[in-house]
Amino acid sequence: MLSEASNGGEPARPPYDLLIVGGGINGAGIARDAVGRGASVLLVEQHDLASHTSSASTKLIHGGLRYLEYYEFRLVREALIERERLLRIAPHIIWPLSFVLPHSRLVRPAWMLRLGLFLYDHLGGRMTLPRSRGVRLDRDPLGVPLQPAFKRGFVYSDGWVQDSRLVVLNAMDARTRGADIRTRTTLVDARRVDGLWQATLADAAGGTRTVRARALVNAAGPWVGSMLRDRLGIATTKQVRLVKGSHIVVPRQFEGEQAYIFQNPDKRIVFAIPYERQFTLIGTTDLPWTADPGQVEISAEEIRYLCDSVNRYLRSPVSPADVVWSYAGVRPLYDDAARNASAVTRDYVLDVDVAAGAHPADAAPLLSIFGGKITTYRRLAEHALEKLAPFLPILKGSGWTAGRALPGGDLGPGGFDAALARLRKDAPFLSAEESWRLVRNYGSRAWTIIGDARGPADLGESFGGGLTAREVEYLVRQEWAVTAEDILWRRSRLGLHVTDEDVARLDRYLRDRQRDAAPEDRREPCPAGVALAG
Repeated sequence: MLSEASNGGEPARPPYDLLIVGGGINGAGIARDAVGRGASVLLVEQHDLASHTSSASTKLIHGGLRYLEYYEFRLVREALIERERLLRIAPHIIWPLSFVLPHSRLVRPAWMLRLGLFLYDHLGGRMTLPRSRGVRLDRDPLGVPLQPAFKRGFVYSDGWVQDSRLVVLNAMDARTRGADIRTRTTLVDARRVDGLWQATLADAAGGTRTVRARALVNAAGPWVGSMLRDRLGIATTKQVRLVKGSHIVVPRQFEGEQAYIFQNPDKRIVFAIPYERQFTLIGTTDLPWTADPGQVEISAEEIRYLCDSVNRYLRSPVSPADVVWSYAGVRPLYDDAARNASAVTRDYVLDVDVAAGAHPADAAPLLSIFGGKITTYRRLAEHALEKLAPFLPILKGSGWTAGRALPGGDLGPGGFDAALARLRKDAPFLSAEESWRLVRNYGSRAWTIIGDARGPADLGESFGGGLTAREVEYLVRQEWAVTAEDILWRRSRLGLHVTDEDVARLDRYLRDRQRDAAPEDRREPCPAGVALAG
């Protein structure tokens, strides 16, 4: 499936400006920014987009209130500023969320919480979200789900994000602007040859391709170290520290749209967040991880820890038997030698390696990313390109991504609520739940999925949870979805709403579609804006 013109005796393709390895949030964000500045970009991802760390987060766009305790003021300020920007450019998949913080005398004194929240309100400058306030939990409905012992607390604001969709939307926008995005494509090895990177790529079908690039970006996340050592043959003094974070999902534990943040005796915090309308998401843990980053799952001990954490606060207890789904991911944090995994910095470090003694134009730079968090991905991308600009002049200039909506984010006047009302009017055959989900997932692109449909039958086969063949076609052709897992757990969270029989039917549909598809449909999504048939 991969090919290179030079292998057939024809002139070789000109080198890319950037070859990016890793289809998580950092790789996708860098691809979008770089191609928007005029660079030619190839991004390769060994699995699906956001198939590891970037889909295993707590789904928050936040400044990181607890990072203030570790004096990470620069990181918190940057994250708070980015929170505002992301709320503007992706209002369909990112929205405000209020957090209730009950005060426990056994953990942190009230004055410390007040001071932390004051800093949180002001570090980022002018904010659109409501500022923090005190609350009497024994008199306010926000205290109803909590044990009576918790009488006082605080309320503050942050943002919620559909994390894996944020990755996909950055990749989609990058592709629209000219980037070549290749999923299920592995970088086998790469070496500097004549002032360029020469890399061998392999796809899932066994095809290989040799490409050249002026610069290489190692955005391999948990594999950043092994990529340097095993695939690129480069030594570095910087190390990544792998920390496992696990979450559980249980039936909805409280009414309202607010989330709760609970302090544990070990000084860690655990969130309880409304999830997929019918559930509550609880997380996260922080444990050192030394095994394969691709083979990670929650342990029984972690499940019990999360249940115990919320049971210190919730009126109705949660048990391991209540867990309907769980997920775990490995955070590739920069190793700052902190003894406690929870104290390891969430800041990022960008390391540039160049060919020894080479002129900048022939230096073939390698930029490796250590650490980072989903909230600051866009700023990280700008910093990465600043690091590479001395070697690639095309990358010079101001960043542009802060003010440009991501695909579907152009909701128009009135924002999400107005867009939802318009879809209800234009597609009255959809239920209120189906309309809400389409606008929440796709924003203005919900109309691309609906197309000319005038009734449910026009949307094709139903796979449960409101998922139809029309939506599946959109995800396969526009968003690189290949398997039922891609669709049900990364492009959506419909896996929580479908039966095993639904999944089996979707699997059959995708297999039949792949078997019958034209060769070009098997390889790449169609260009953005191309209408879907049916």
